[in-house]
Amino acid sequence: MTISSPKPTWHFTLFNITLLTLLSIWLWQQNQATAIIEPQLPDDGKLQCVSYSPYYQPGQTPLNPNTLIDSAQIDQDLTLLSKQFNCVRIYSVSQGLDYVPEAASKLGMQVYLGAWIGWVKALNDKELDLAIAVANKHPKTIKALIVGNEVLLRGEQTEAAMKAYLTKAKQATHVPVTYADVWEFWRKHPALEDSVDFVTVHILPYWEDNPQPIEHALDHASNVMNLLKDTFKKPILIGETGWPSVGRQRQGSQPGAINQALYMRGFLQLAHDKNWNYNLIEAIDQPWKRKLEGTVGGYWGIYNTNLTPKFLFNGDVKARADGLRPLLFGGLGALLFLGLSLYLNERRKSALIALASLGALFGISTLLQTEYLLTACQNRDEWLALGGVAVTGWIAIISIIWTVSKANANNLRLLQVCLTLLLLAAITLSMLLIIDGRYRDFSISLYALPAIQLSLGLYLLKQNVRPKLQLYYLLHVLLIVSAAYCLYLEPKNLLAALWLAISMLIAAGTWPKRQLSTH
Repeated sequence: MTISSPKPTWHFTLFNITLLTLLSIWLWQQNQATAIIEPQLPDDGKLQCVSYSPYYQPGQTPLNPNTLIDSAQIDQDLTLLSKQFNCVRIYSVSQGLDYVPEAASKLGMQVYLGAWIGWVKALNDKELDLAIAVANKHPKTIKALIVGNEVLLRGEQTEAAMKAYLTKAKQATHVPVTYADVWEFWRKHPALEDSVDFVTVHILPYWEDNPQPIEHALDHASNVMNLLKDTFKKPILIGETGWPSVGRQRQGSQPGAINQALYMRGFLQLAHDKNWNYNLIEAIDQPWKRKLEGTVGGYWGIYNTNLTPKFLFNGDVKARADGLRPLLFGGLGALLFLGLSLYLNERRKSALIALASLGALFGISTLLQTEYLLTACQNRDEWLALGGVAVTGWIAIISIIWTVSKANANNLRLLQVCLTLLLLAAITLSMLLIIDGRYRDFSISLYALPAIQLSLGLYLLKQNVRPKLQLYYLLHVLLIVSAAYCLYLEPKNLLAALWLAISMLIAAGTWPKRQLSTH
């Protein structure tokens, strides 16, 4: 490591001002209103149907059999949804959801009643018996009884077993009976058509084996429906379709507020034009799904967990609505870095401007990182792992104040430790993305600023913190090869390309090499 007296910092100053300008332009663009198609809606403005799961409050999950949803919450939720939807679809009648038809009937709504079918026959029989009893009690409210949801996709029952459950339901009730699964599995099991009154398919362009970018998503839905109409003779209900607002990009399929509004509005117009029957997924964000499907699983709702709509079905839409938050966080960061610089007796104008702009970058980056951590972390281990990466980056960025004003052996050693920790964390993330990448995020916001500053920033400051250990060569090979393989797996994913770039910056900052004197 090279220790030297403070040097001119104008290059570093211009570098940080440029980064801050680019980040400000991006935030400004994200906060601009985007014009999106306004679909033709019925005269009452209400949509056909929406999936309703009441598990959006802390601790609520269908995975815990002891979870019981209070009837007052169901009344509250349906009162809200009845203003925008004529119907709700539920997936089970357990855990208090058998009350939904009664609550819906008071509001003039109808219900697609679901009976959850899983591995255990005894539980399936109990669930189906209750669903049949509820359907018979509310025949005018129940649009149909949906026996099983994606059971064949999960491999929990055979086609023969599903036929038996459907036959039992049809014999015991007078409401229409159907089964719901992704469209590919309906095509794999076309004989099930004989056991249902209509075919219920799920069309989710984001989750396709070949994920569809938003530009092609509606065409994909239309093509699938044309294919299904050639395959089946009975009516078809699109039982699930939608788009996530937050989460991992899959190939060219990118979650986001704008894309969610684009798909939902475009689909509604398409459904109007083609006279489709549909059910949107879903009414309210489901935090519990993040444990099963990663970050994206919790953000398919039209409403967030505080029951505020994410977008309307008319008017312009914004990707972000930051208000003054970036200015506040950026300003606080700039003041923090200026204060520490002055404490270290830094008086050079170029250095003060450089560190103030770095502080603003730090503040805004902290805002974006906090947003990411709140969406991505579900348990203590995730908070420790991802939070640890964020804290390591924070320590490194703040340490650059000393690097600029009063570099010493301890300061440069700390930067080297931070870089090494980021290197090891990045290798781990790349490996996880390769082994189990479907539900894992590219944590770009946690790594971007530290990687840039600890490589390019330190280079401009002519400070060398590269280690001498030859082991780092092996670590760099692991990082670059694994990051490149992530891009190979998802060549259409911009985040995969950014991740490779960040990995290369981390490697550049820690690449072993003979240290040259900067005197």
